[in-house]
Amino acid sequence: MSSLLLEHYSKKLDNPTLSVLPHDFLRPQQAPFVIEKNYLVHLPHVAKFTTEESSIIAILATYCTLIYRLTGDDDIVLYTKNYGVLRFTIDPNWTFQQLSDTIKTQISENNELKFNDFDKLSSFIQKNNDLELTPQLFRLSFSANHNDGADILTEFKSNTLDLHVNFNSKDQVLEIVYNALLYSAARISILADQFSHFVAAVKPTSIITKISLISPASASAIPDPTANLGWCDFRGCIHDIFQDNAEKFPERTLVVETPVDSNSTESRVFTYQDINRASNVVAHYLINKGIKKGDVVMIYSSRGVDLMVCVFGVLKAGGTFSVIDPAYPPARQTVYLGVAKPKGLIVIKAAGVLDQLVEDYISEELDVICRIPQVSIQQDGTILGGTLDGEEDVLKKFHSKRDQRTGIICGPDSNPTLSFTSGSEGLPKGVLGRHFSLAYYFDWMSQQFNLSEKDKFTMLSGIAHDPIQRDMFTPVFLGAQLLVPTQDDIGTPGRLATWMSKYGATVTHLTPAMGQLLAAQATTLIPTLHHAFFVGDILTKRDCLRLQTLAENVVIVNMYGTTETQRAVSFFEVKSRAQDPKFLKNLKDVMPAGKGMFNVQLLVVNRNDRTQLCGVGEVGEIYVRAGGLAEGYRGLPELNKQKFINNWFVEEHHWDYLDIDKHEPWRCDWLGPRDRMYRTGDLGRYLPDGNCECCGRADDQVKIRGFRIELGEIDTHISQHPLVRENVTLVRNNRDNEKTLITFIVPRYDKPEELSKFETPVAESVSDDPVLKGLCGYFKLTKDIKEFLKKRLASYSIPSIIVVLDKLPLNPNGKVDKPKLQYPTQKQLDLFNANVSGGIDESQFTENELEILNIWLAVLPNKPASVSPDDSFFDLGGHSILATRMIFALRKNLNVDLPLGTIFKYPTIKAFAEQVFKTQQSIDSNDSFVSKTAVYSEDAKKIASTLLQKSYPSCKPFSLGEKINVFVTGVTGFLGSYILSDLLTRTNANIRVFAHVRAKDKDSGLQRIIKSGTTYGTWKPEFSSRIEIILADLSKPQLGDDAVWNKITAEVDIIIHNGAMVHWIYPYEQLRDANVISTVNLLNMCAKGKPKSFVFVSSTSTLDSPHYINLGEPVKESDDLMGSATGLSGGYGQSKWAAEYITRAAGKRGLRGFVVRPGYVTGCSKNGSCNTDDFLLRFLKGVCQLHYIPDIDNEVNMVPVDHVARIVTAAGLHPDEKEYKVIQVNAHPRITFKHYLNELGKFGYDVSIESYELWKKHLEDSIGEIGESNALYPLLAMCLDDLPHSTIAPPLDDKNASVVLSEDSKWTGVDVSKGKGCTSAQVDIYISFLNKVGFLPRAPRSEALPEVELSKEQIELVASGASARNSSAASK
Repeated sequence: MSSLLLEHYSKKLDNPTLSVLPHDFLRPQQAPFVIEKNYLVHLPHVAKFTTEESSIIAILATYCTLIYRLTGDDDIVLYTKNYGVLRFTIDPNWTFQQLSDTIKTQISENNELKFNDFDKLSSFIQKNNDLELTPQLFRLSFSANHNDGADILTEFKSNTLDLHVNFNSKDQVLEIVYNALLYSAARISILADQFSHFVAAVKPTSIITKISLISPASASAIPDPTANLGWCDFRGCIHDIFQDNAEKFPERTLVVETPVDSNSTESRVFTYQDINRASNVVAHYLINKGIKKGDVVMIYSSRGVDLMVCVFGVLKAGGTFSVIDPAYPPARQTVYLGVAKPKGLIVIKAAGVLDQLVEDYISEELDVICRIPQVSIQQDGTILGGTLDGEEDVLKKFHSKRDQRTGIICGPDSNPTLSFTSGSEGLPKGVLGRHFSLAYYFDWMSQQFNLSEKDKFTMLSGIAHDPIQRDMFTPVFLGAQLLVPTQDDIGTPGRLATWMSKYGATVTHLTPAMGQLLAAQATTLIPTLHHAFFVGDILTKRDCLRLQTLAENVVIVNMYGTTETQRAVSFFEVKSRAQDPKFLKNLKDVMPAGKGMFNVQLLVVNRNDRTQLCGVGEVGEIYVRAGGLAEGYRGLPELNKQKFINNWFVEEHHWDYLDIDKHEPWRCDWLGPRDRMYRTGDLGRYLPDGNCECCGRADDQVKIRGFRIELGEIDTHISQHPLVRENVTLVRNNRDNEKTLITFIVPRYDKPEELSKFETPVAESVSDDPVLKGLCGYFKLTKDIKEFLKKRLASYSIPSIIVVLDKLPLNPNGKVDKPKLQYPTQKQLDLFNANVSGGIDESQFTENELEILNIWLAVLPNKPASVSPDDSFFDLGGHSILATRMIFALRKNLNVDLPLGTIFKYPTIKAFAEQVFKTQQSIDSNDSFVSKTAVYSEDAKKIASTLLQKSYPSCKPFSLGEKINVFVTGVTGFLGSYILSDLLTRTNANIRVFAHVRAKDKDSGLQRIIKSGTTYGTWKPEFSSRIEIILADLSKPQLGDDAVWNKITAEVDIIIHNGAMVHWIYPYEQLRDANVISTVNLLNMCAKGKPKSFVFVSSTSTLDSPHYINLGEPVKESDDLMGSATGLSGGYGQSKWAAEYITRAAGKRGLRGFVVRPGYVTGCSKNGSCNTDDFLLRFLKGVCQLHYIPDIDNEVNMVPVDHVARIVTAAGLHPDEKEYKVIQVNAHPRITFKHYLNELGKFGYDVSIESYELWKKHLEDSIGEIGESNALYPLLAMCLDDLPHSTIAPPLDDKNASVVLSEDSKWTGVDVSKGKGCTSAQVDIYISFLNKVGFLPRAPRSEALPEVELSKEQIELVASGASARNSSAASK
């Protein structure tokens, strides 16, 4: 065989797409790998193709069309015995004739270079590419008029086939030979029918994606979109069914509230009669106070029996109930209230009291006509409602009606529920439910799943989420019991399983996340549990196995539904281990959504032609058709038209004939039969048995271990690097078969001078391999690109490998030939490491650090080119999966048991080694912690007594108009840039600034200031003439330069010390020189020359100690801060505390000025200009990427940077004559953490709120699954340790701030003494800014963003990452 042929076909089949037709069973991992079976089908309609050649081409074109439509792969690779291998890119808009012509061209090319020895080709490719295994080149094949006999699928040793099609043109018979270990007979029968159906329907001009794939034989697996789904079958209202049951069996137990105290055995038990009576009392009160049918009554709730009482009370009154979780921040609660516009309000006593902000909103914005202030049901069943205005209990006079029905009649289209969803369209939307569906499915469910009055259900759903309705209504309908756990039972790993076992739970409703929480660290078996219904997210085989390990009798039911479908509307049953221990074995990793429940259809609609449904195996968009859909979004008619769509398969009034008036009392609340569909936006496909499986979202995103990633977004950012000309980012499997991002680039060869800085000579041994040549020759460039991306993208979106090529390969259509771009082989990676590594200098490591390094190297995927003690595990190629392996290796080799979070908190070799050997040597960790946290305060006392001057001259107040020289540090940082601007824009003040900058010379220093000012939107050219650059080392005595020292001490009137090293990981010792000693040196400048006003910019991190967090009252500005002398755990806060202590000590010796203690310094109030490396902005981006918001309602002390800068400058200009004081910067108003983050939803970001424990679990699972983190990655330890605690911002006294701002208004003419803070409108400005500079992914509803004005230069600088730097602005 000619080597030229091998070369040709190795290029043609370089990295082919191995298309896999949707199969039914997992691919075998051990022999036998293949069991051949065949299937024959007659194709009479092929006769319309008049010649033998045209009929064969037609069958080939049909085969290629089916491959594309059933797999989604546009890279068609098909082995044909007659014509060789066909490979081309298919276009969904091609006509059948265009596809046929493409195939003919391929055949013609192959005829010139005939080839058939593909095992030899595989060996050739293996040898040339140094592959460990011979590569597979194709999985699907075709022949025409071949009598192939047996073993067709194993014809080639290296290319075992999944499926082969042979067409006998004479007899017009198609034979499908398939691997029965992959495909069921039903699947192949349907495929054969699709061949036949397509050939019969196709014409030369037909668009290949618009011919239906529903054959007559497979039609039974596809729902009929014209079927009657019981549009008029109203089952009755759930509250009426409840009342009937309560009268049938009044003494039967309904709710069991299990004890809060684990030592107690007393549960609170309530009967059907108890709850029926209590809810009657509530209902009669609501009616008496004016609640009418359809009025919304908001319930401020806790988990428990009180919620059930209130819900049924509202329903019996004819009202619409909606629930607010007290965990929502007050500002967020007002958003829900604004959507709901309730007429009534019920506050459950156990939920606490409403925040004053909410009370004010209710009184000022809402028309609430009735209120129950403190609902609580007593042990004896008596219901109390609390008092209003000191009167008797509001419910007392209605106890006499406890056994009396209200007589309110509700119909199928009455609205019993108002639930909220925050989907991708924007702000939380109110979804109005209908009585039709609340009880509709229970009869069917009881039969399908053997549910009965003997069952014990669980109340585990979020109390303000619509799944809580199924928790309550299912047992009520059946006459069963409901068990209510405590929050500790839910949130403590391992405890929920014990609780379910102890109380004999038989049925539970879960989300996959809650199921994972149930299984986490659980050891207690749950033999009573027989059904677990899952809804809300993807359910994996692993989730099922974990639960069935605890409960061998449990049948798992995966359900699919949304708030808009009102109930879960489809189901797929996983048999219990007791029924079939091997049921899960051959299932795919993700459970199907299943089939529609009773009178529900999941319609998978053809994306190219919505007038037709998809055939079995074909991917389309899922629409839910049912009579029980929600009414729609409250107050959003246009969105309702887009999402709740009349069924286009029937006429609008097609079902009117079913509506027979039998004079039912509820007819006044009946809109007649409505055949509607809800458009979900999810992709799915039908399985041969009629089940439906979800395939993702209808957008252009990929997922890597759970994270949605926009490849286009990554490529956009890479293309903005100044030395990148072309680039494409792809997902490829690495050597561990993990999906990995890899980018291929072509650099700017037309910029040889700039490019040469990143070039490295390449050894001759690797220069012939273009991939190796790029990896070795430009590894400095790829490192620079990654650093560039770190400022713009979450780390999980940064490609693991960047390959530099001379040019990107193109296919005949002129598009990038992506199949040719593959992950480097292991040999290539090994050669790369060998060629760029200069060896590791072990002399720079301590003995302990070397031990850690060796453990790291053993688990890292590739040996790094160089390593230093300050290198991070993650920068060296580690990810969380490898971190887990490393922690286990540590345990095995050094017998040290550290939590996984340690590597995230201390990611460098040096810091991690310190923790490892500290743990190894530690005896009492508590004593160690106390001694560690006491170091900073003892050090501060020692410095104050030894390094400070004995006295400091006190300055006099400054006068407007006099010449004032101000020395400012940190001017190139975020806050410093605004301080500089605030000083120099005071047109009526004669101010000159001495600006301290780290630079090689003064010109470079000024350019740094200009660049940072441009980046943050503060720079004006006229500033230059009033700035003098100071180059000095603040950590050295007299700044290391006597001349500079003498000049400043003689000329400067005010020192503003704003500069600091901000690092959340470094210990106090590493921050001491930069943050403490530098402060001492600047303080001592104040003892020489002119008397000076000294402003020290500190941080509220100095208050993050248990003393102030638990203080219970605002921290006074006069407080000496000794409450934080111990208890501060972060090195940054410790260093600021020490510097503050020393500064105040100087104040006692005569110094005048202020310590300014800001909280979170956020973006400019006017245009949102931000420091994009800030914690809060990282969180905005992080929750965008994770799609979940932690339910934390701590108030955040966020103050716009321009206001903080004004306070700092005013503090310097207006020092107190009598003493050195503290100014605390407090936000007016404050915003809650959750409300701040949830503003994203307003602009279409796909985010939703969940409990902190579930959010943390999502974050941990995501990291554990994908091996990389999101924007929160550098702050992971903080996020996972105790974020609700660490984000508590103590209330602050800020009288001194008001005083200096009032005084300063005499200079500026602007009085801002009332303060500034953060409102929803302010957050919107920040989000708009972050969109405009590309920090956040583009908002889906970008048109709703407020307009912000930014210069082109500012946008370019921020987009390049210039604003992502550490400064005091990032601190709190």
